[in-house]
Amino acid sequence: MQRICVVGGSRYFGKLLVQRLQATGHQVTVVNRGSTPAPAGVEHLVADRDDEAALIAALGARSFDVVVDQVCYTPVQAAIAAHAFGGRTQRYVMTSTIEVYDPATAALPIAPTGTPVHEQAVDPDTWRVQMDLPWHDAAYLEAHYAEGKRQAEAVFAQHHGFHSAAVRSAHVLGGGPQEFTGRLAHYIEHITKGTPITVHDQALPTVFIHYRELADLLVWAATATDFTGPLNACSDGPLDARALSAVIASQAGTQALYRSVSVGESASPFSFDRHYAMSNTRAKELGFCFSHTAHWLPGVVTEALDAYTASATSTARAAHTT
Repeated sequence: MQRICVVGGSRYFGKLLVQRLQATGHQVTVVNRGSTPAPAGVEHLVADRDDEAALIAALGARSFDVVVDQVCYTPVQAAIAAHAFGGRTQRYVMTSTIEVYDPATAALPIAPTGTPVHEQAVDPDTWRVQMDLPWHDAAYLEAHYAEGKRQAEAVFAQHHGFHSAAVRSAHVLGGGPQEFTGRLAHYIEHITKGTPITVHDQALPTVFIHYRELADLLVWAATATDFTGPLNACSDGPLDARALSAVIASQAGTQALYRSVSVGESASPFSFDRHYAMSNTRAKELGFCFSHTAHWLPGVVTEALDAYTASATSTARAAHTT
């Protein structure tokens, strides 16, 4: 049994992570702002992670074997966490993102199209941290999401109070109504209604991971291995926007329609004109076994189609009764 603190962990794969850690016998503490209660048997500490004094006060004299941070988006948040958990844990695992590799968001080496991107393409040990940028501004943070994650990783990597790792997640799918990004729902709606999906003329593949598989990987990263540094997390089998649409259209019993994106127009989610699909070789070499996207995507599409149909039916009934 290990003492594990999860920062965030109140929804989607973070919620599942907490449940699985508890089910495997670990002593779990969840830290969040209190909007969602922790499961029975899980210690719940209420604190705003952006308030260092409040976070330290909530932690009290507690210490942990591992901290898993689900909701760190900026170097400022990372610095607060590093101060608060310094001396309280031996290991810190941050959930990061594939977006750190997006060549449109930083001066990064451009991998040849079709070549999976490895972790060393973005090195948090040497990445520049800029605390004086307006990270507290929501609009700035949204526009600089990838850089916020890169610099947050760098703060932990360059901190000497504990060992750190960053799990760089692919695009997460699955969970039906729990899939809160709305990206898959975007495709479901357009394909079901017969409206065109806006894509690049030569949309390039990206990588995905099922939310349960990501929860499993985070459990493994926290409890079964002691690797440090960045780690890519993605199922085998990259897909481009058209291939994803084809799976959805097949299960919906229709055909997907497309429209080429205009200059300056945003394409549908998962349509990319630049290559940064990740390699999962490092995780495999460390012992984690990934599924293939083709094995779980049909089930995810079924969940999403059912959720869309249920929502549309509910909306129609509500409109009929008013």
